[in-house]
Order: sequence, then structure tokens, then C-alpha cells
Amino acid sequence: MIVSGNHPSNIQRETSGTILWLTGWSMPDTVFERLRELLPDFYHVSVDYSAADTPEKLMYLTEKAALNLQSSEVAACMTRVNCGPLLIGGWSLGGLLALKLAVKGYADGLVLFAATARFTRSKEETDRGWADAYVRQMITGLTKDRQTVETKFRQLMFTEAEWEAGLGQSLSPIGSWTTPALITGLQILRSEECKSQLSEINCPVLLVHGTEDKICPYGAAEELVAYLPQAELLTIPVSGHAPFLGREVHIAEVLRRWWHEQ
Repeated sequence: MIVSGNHPSNIQRETSGTILWLTGWSMPDTVFERLRELLPDFYHVSVDYSAADTPEKLMYLTEKAALNLQSSEVAACMTRVNCGPLLIGGWSLGGLLALKLAVKGYADGLVLFAATARFTRSKEETDRGWADAYVRQMITGLTKDRQTVETKFRQLMFTEAEWEAGLGQSLSPIGSWTTPALITGLQILRSEECKSQLSEINCPVLLVHGTEDKICPYGAAEELVAYLPQAELLTIPVSGHAPFLGREVHIAEVLRRWWHEQ
């Protein structure tokens, strides 16, 4: 677990809450850095998946981070600040993991970017996810040429307009996760699902999803809205799989306003 954002000594005693950030497949948590800067009234924590070499380890790291925050075992929460309610912010793979934590009752609220209740889908649900065979091909490809697999994935993340605007170049260079961690992440995406448990999530949920997402299609967001009792959808037109990148100011304003209304 990585503690980031404001140092406890610089936070006022009362905060708007804590955000546990769960990143997307192959991505370092620094992708959320600008959002964290724009939300100084929150205490920020993230999970490092870059060396998680088994699905069990990745799931353990995720749940342990939430447990630590909920039980105030983080020294800063225990001794210096009131970390407040726990928001879990998840992007793509991180969104699926955030949903799983919410099913177990760890979250007071969720902020999900390009999320899905199940990543792999049948032929009848191609408007909501990918075929399992494609994910299996990615796993095989990682053992032979991981550079190509990661490069192709990034090419799918953005619309043509977003590439022209430089959003793709704003990401950290590929290679921040080990090959076993990349395979682990894809195994999680193949096996885990929350669709059957969405009705059990009773906390407020803010969904942020791009209409041109080729990785977690917009239909996945519509499904989440239909099944989650307290979901609100912020649609980002003509946006791909990273709907917050380049829009952090707007997203931070919406997030803060939404959370204060809850």
C-alpha cells in the first residue's frame, strides 16, 4: 500500500474523507496524481499492483488496504487526522476490484472510471466487454512479446482526437508492471465478476465513462447504472478508456460536489 497526496501534518483535523485509489491494468498509480492534487481536502492512499505475481496476492493487497483504512491501522489516521469516510476510486481493473470491496461492505462510496461488473463477455454482450479468447491471446502474447501487447492495449485506450490532443503521450512509459503482474491482472479480468452482486452495494456510486471506450464499452456503464441502487453516471462524450485524463479539473469538481451531496 502506498500513502500519497497530502502528508498528515498538512491536513486539517477534519477531511472530506479518504480515497483509496485502485489503478487500471498495466498502469502505475501516478496516473491519478493530478486528481489527487486537485482534491487536497481528501486523504489519499493507493495500492501498488506492479509486482503482484498471482491473483491471490493482488486480491490480498486490495482487501488489506481497505481493511487497514477501515480499522484505522494507518498511522496517520490513527494518530494525527480523522480520515473520515472511505471512498474507493477505481479505474477499469481497479473499478472491478472496487466493486468487489463494496460488496463486502468496505466502501462508504465508489468513484468508478471506465468500470465494468464483468470484463469478459459472451457474443451477445460485445457492447459491454471483450471476448475471453482475446484476453487469453493477450496472456499468451505477454510471454513472447510484452512490449507489443502493452503497445496495442494503449492504442485502444484513446480516441483519435485524444491521441491528437496528446493524452496518450501523457501516460508513463510502458513497462511499469512485471510480466507476472500483467498476466495476473488479465487473469483477474477473466475470472472475476460482480454483476450478480450489484444489488448488495448500498453505498453511493459515481460512474465516469467515455462514450467511445473500446476496452470497457459504454454499455458496461449503462448496465451498472441499471443494477446499482445508488448510481449516478457522468458521461464523457467522445472519450475513450481514460475519461479522467485531461479532464481532471472538471472531474474533481464533479466528484467533490457529488460527495458533499451524499
